[in-house]
Amino acid sequence: MSLRSLRRVGVLATVMAVLSLPMAAGVASAAPAAGDGLCSLPVLSRLCPPKTVVLDGNRLLVNRLALLAGEKTTRTALSDLLKQADVAVDAGPWTVVDKERVPPSGDKHDYLSLAPYWWPSKPKTPDNPLGCPYVQRDGVLNPETTAVPDKAERLKAFSAIYQLSLAWYYTGKPAYAQRAALDLRTWFLDPATKMNPNLNFAQGIPCRNDGRGIGIIEFSYTFTQVLDAAAILSTGAPSWTKGDEAAFKGWSSDFLSWLRTSQYGKDEAAAKNNHGTFMDMLTAGTALYTGQPAVAKDIVEQAKVGRIDHQIAADGSQPEEVARTRTFHYSSFNLVALTRLAQIGRHVGVDLWGYTNPAGGSIVKAVDFLLPAATGGAANWHYPDLNFTQYAPLDSVHAAADAGDRQARAALSQVPAPPGGDLYPVRPASEQLDDISTTG
Repeated sequence: MSLRSLRRVGVLATVMAVLSLPMAAGVASAAPAAGDGLCSLPVLSRLCPPKTVVLDGNRLLVNRLALLAGEKTTRTALSDLLKQADVAVDAGPWTVVDKERVPPSGDKHDYLSLAPYWWPSKPKTPDNPLGCPYVQRDGVLNPETTAVPDKAERLKAFSAIYQLSLAWYYTGKPAYAQRAALDLRTWFLDPATKMNPNLNFAQGIPCRNDGRGIGIIEFSYTFTQVLDAAAILSTGAPSWTKGDEAAFKGWSSDFLSWLRTSQYGKDEAAAKNNHGTFMDMLTAGTALYTGQPAVAKDIVEQAKVGRIDHQIAADGSQPEEVARTRTFHYSSFNLVALTRLAQIGRHVGVDLWGYTNPAGGSIVKAVDFLLPAATGGAANWHYPDLNFTQYAPLDSVHAAADAGDRQARAALSQVPAPPGGDLYPVRPASEQLDDISTTG
């Protein structure tokens, strides 16, 4: 056996010994687990699974072993991920204060965005410069909304943080972690550039309101990606200190408090469609990251009756989402929230994958309902969609296959990969793979 092979065996033995300790990956509990002391040591921290909230930390660790062994699928996915990370390492950093338009609060540290599907109904005149009143055109993006950069820059920043943290985790290259830490501090922590922990002015409608509860969806899944990124960096990344970790947990705790107590947060939690599902996923993930697993568990448990019972019909269709003008997009989009919420559930002992509602609907059936179109194209989708994108549900198909869905597993090879490649093998959680920047 070569020296390299012996080293690989040694690494594998060490990792398996750490994994055998009674330690729940991803669960941020108040009481330290038995392995926490060992994992706090600099040498061993990189051999311990990160305490992620959506991603499975143990699986990330196994992926590192697969890469060490040269496993082809994992290596291909990592190569595609690194192409994105190599762009992100030279981009940004981004900040909410980099905008001309001042929020109604007068503070540029407040996040600001405009409702994407609302349009002026009158000609713009000196007496009516905005063309008020605004009217809704569902699924049709008003290009004027892009003049406020916070939404687009948030997406770039959060995606970069996620890609860079994963790139560092798998390669160990310091530049990836250093850039991820800089992006995190710039958006959330540095006094001159940080965002205030609220979404009081998200998706406002000119002439009608300053903000709305449904604007929270702009953060919902991308912020949980940032939480996972921070958890990954906390396994020993250069430039991400214990002070940074504590400060970001403090910011996240303040944000969670706003989400759960503000009227906008209450409005979003009461939504029956994908907005409500994403709100559950956001609050559960943030609670878990900030050391409140009981809160996270309660949110996930309530999603059985509160979400799955209402949202999924016996045949797997999603009535709330097929009522939209972009039916395939929104059916896929809601599954992003449901499957990510199910992954949070695994961290806190709640099985959403195994739950079937009284009508016979389940997350598995909702995924299976999309399979004919995901494998065969738009001709197999019998609802209108303004911009059908066949690969949109690929990650949810992956997640269902991982959960034991045989139909999903059989279909995987027939679902086309998105332009950037199939990244699920190295970041195994659902993402909205079509154009989420237009989603509202």
